[in-house]
Amino acid sequence: MILAVLALGGAILGATTIAGLLMVYEVRQASDLNNSAKAVFAADAGIEWGLYQFFNPSSTNPRPTFGNNATSTTSCYDAGDALLPDCRDEAVSTIRARGSAGNVSRAFELTF
Repeated sequence: MILAVLALGGAILGATTIAGLLMVYEVRQASDLNNSAKAVFAADAGIEWGLYQFFNPSSTNPRPTFGNNATSTTSCYDAGDALLPDCRDEAVSTIRARGSAGNVSRAFELTF
């Protein structure tokens, strides 16, 4: 009887610990709205930069830079999901952009 009570108590304690940890992560993520917005707009700028390169292959404009400590990474892929060196190639079928600010990251994908 004691063994059954200990096993059941341990299972309940483990479940509540895991649920509490997951709630802490959710609250942290929701409370960092400022960095989340910065990351979303940085990812959007990365998609737009990839589209600009695709439609203006002779352009030499540099990647976008941000004054709010956000960063953007843009990658272009062909139909076989192989990474291309840049978005100027005619074989581009997918553009993926990842924006980061603080410890928050957001990503967008555009497929033709």
